[in-house]
Amino acid sequence: MSLTTAYSESSTARVPGRSWTVRLTGHADHSATVSCSTAACRMPPRSKDLASLRAFAARHAAAHARAATIRPNASCHCRAEQCGAHQDTRVQCAGSVVMILRHDPAVGRVWTAAEVCAGCAPLLPHATVVASAPRPRPTANAAAQTMPRLPAARTTTAVPGGFSSPGTPGAENDAGAVRRPRRGVHGPGRRS
Repeated sequence: MSLTTAYSESSTARVPGRSWTVRLTGHADHSATVSCSTAACRMPPRSKDLASLRAFAARHAAAHARAATIRPNASCHCRAEQCGAHQDTRVQCAGSVVMILRHDPAVGRVWTAAEVCAGCAPLLPHATVVASAPRPRPTANAAAQTMPRLPAARTTTAVPGGFSSPGTPGAENDAGAVRRPRRGVHGPGRRS
């Protein structure tokens, strides 16, 4: 199975959303053929084994959906089709780009993988979102600008027993200071 779906363009200009259609076509002699909208894909020969052809078509469409690198600058393929798949519900195409895999089990002959917007995806009957476009990574300058500035770290003075306390002005000079003994649990001068 040969799939040519890699995307390497780094432009921010909108590009048309892609779509792949895999179709099972029946013939008068009760055989069928599988075709793909990508001419480079190799399909099995015409056969009367409809179950295996149907399984191949489903796997092939899913492979296109998995192999395609979603382009974050793709426009909605559904919109290019005048939102014909969800005519009863109109939306403003918006949101990130997602890859859907669509198959109507009642028809059972057509599988479609397509780049659509997040607004149309939930409205498409029998469609499953299989991937989302990666969010653009911030550049080093953008990351530095969005990082909150933290206050300067306070110095701490080590206290025996694994605890620490905030440093006080002049604490460094008190290194030789004598510590007072702690009072016992029962009060001063009492022994148990």
